Amino acid sequence: MYEFDIPDMSCGHCAGTVTKAIKSIDPAAVANVDLNARKATVETTADPSAIGSALDEAGYPATYKAA
Repeated sequence: MYEFDIPDMSCGHCAGTVTKAIKSIDPAAVANVDLNARKATVETTADPSAIGSALDEAGYPATYKAA
């Protein structure tokens, strides 16, 4: 499980885009997006750097750590 800090996420549309970017890397991922905390917790077998890259490409640069 990884926790991504996503400081540029500010609305429901943003949260949807973040979820879509995560699912584009791992469709089986379980993504819990917390808009108020501007974080996403992701249960995945995918490389977290690949998810980070997908978030960057979607316009939401993120940093991550193992949760």
